[in-house]
Amino acid sequence: MPLLSDRWHIDCNSALPYPSVVPPRDSSKPLKDRPVDDAGASAPSYATAGVDLDRDEGFIDEIKEITRSTLRPEVLSSVGGFAGLFKAPERYKNPVFVAGADGVGTKLKLAAQLGRYDTVGIDCVAMVVNDLIVQGGEPLVFLDYLAMDDLNLEIARDALRGVAEGCRRAGCALLGGETASMPGVYPKDEIELVGFGVGVVERDQLVDGSSISQGDAILGLASSGCHSNGYSLVRSIIDRGIAAGQMDLRSEVEELNTSLAGALLTPTRIYVKPVLNVMRDFTLKGIVHVTGGGFPGNIPRVLPKGVRAQIDTGSWPRPSIFGFLQRHGEISEDEMLRVFNCGIGLIVIIAREDADDVMQRFQALGERAYRIGEIEVKATPDDPALVLDKARSADV
Repeated sequence: MPLLSDRWHIDCNSALPYPSVVPPRDSSKPLKDRPVDDAGASAPSYATAGVDLDRDEGFIDEIKEITRSTLRPEVLSSVGGFAGLFKAPERYKNPVFVAGADGVGTKLKLAAQLGRYDTVGIDCVAMVVNDLIVQGGEPLVFLDYLAMDDLNLEIARDALRGVAEGCRRAGCALLGGETASMPGVYPKDEIELVGFGVGVVERDQLVDGSSISQGDAILGLASSGCHSNGYSLVRSIIDRGIAAGQMDLRSEVEELNTSLAGALLTPTRIYVKPVLNVMRDFTLKGIVHVTGGGFPGNIPRVLPKGVRAQIDTGSWPRPSIFGFLQRHGEISEDEMLRVFNCGIGLIVIIAREDADDVMQRFQALGERAYRIGEIEVKATPDDPALVLDKARSADV
């Protein structure tokens, strides 16, 4: 299996590409042991301005080790390091590439508040690869963009190890990325983390929702919590609770069976491998990644004209973090379903006769699957594409 060749680019807010920015550092001096006087030795004025090229470029070697366990046979070596190369798996006869980009969002502010970055890299991957699998795409490669005021090696390591773990869970290669030091742009020790992914699917196996019809069953796969959506509202609720002396992020909360920090930093569940397994034996007519916009903002996106989805919101147990947020934030049920996934992270639409078998398959693969609704014919063209029966299920 070929290895990556210097594909990572440490931007340092410079127009010069890696690896020609600076001479190689003295490998006999590990970064952690380098004397302070050596800092920015090759570009001292730039170091004074906030960008230490020697330190930042030295991080390249660590990144290579972090990414090594994610590689796939389709990754091709490149010389010069300006871009990563990969090919479609040979088993695909008529491949269609599926691409997507997303970020962790304001969940990063909570991570910074807690000084914990070990899970947000998983979120970064999950938000992208779950979008790829919605089209039936097998994720092949992933690239990340990590930026901060001044490169904090410990934070960067934690974030990128999370990205690598997310790639392993999704089965895709961490092909490359960029790490940028940008003084004055970000608050100290806070990061921006964005991901980009490419997947592949056979043209005749694309999942586009066009065959969805009356009577089809709607299955929901359980989420791990809030995933990476709604955190501006989450943080507003938590900030008010802390200011009122009613909440503490690090203390155990009995109804959550963990701390608030633990519940809110739980990484986004990655559904790629179980969905690919099910697709081998069943036709999935439509898939929905329940992200920003909740149920009303996502389910209608996959429905063809003339049909609507009827969802029974009491048909699955709702993780207790949602009840906690709804109660403390005094949020209506309509808004909860508009902002959060409310316990369902991925929705699959299948023929009614396949519903029981597909549910059993997902459950055998470790997913909690629920039959949450069905497809109906619209009485008139102006009928809404989504009907939510808002009977509440018990929190778990």
